[in-house]
Amino acid sequence: MLLKYVLNQLPALDAIFHALADGTRRSMLERLGRGPASVSELAQPLAMSLPAVVQHLQVLEAAGLVSSRKVGRVRTCQLEPGALREVERWVEARRLA
Repeated sequence: MLLKYVLNQLPALDAIFHALADGTRRSMLERLGRGPASVSELAQPLAMSLPAVVQHLQVLEAAGLVSSRKVGRVRTCQLEPGALREVERWVEARRLA
C-alpha cells in the first residue's frame, strides 16, 4: 500500500526535488521559513534581476513549496510546509526498504 502511494506521488516529488536542487531557491525557502516576505525582500540579498527572482519563485510555486498573494502592487510569498511532508514520506519509505 505504501509503495502504491509513493509511486502515485512521483511527479510531485520530481517537481519538489527539481525546485530544491537550486541553491538560490533553497535560500529563498530558508528566508520564508522565518515568515512571509515580498518578492522585493526575497530579491534583496540576491545578485540577480527581479525577473530572475520571479522565475525561481514560479518553480517553487509549481512544486507547491511556496504560495503567494498579490495585494495592490506587492506580491507576498509564504512557505507551504505540507509539500515537504511528501519528501519526508518518500525518504521514510526508502529507510524502511
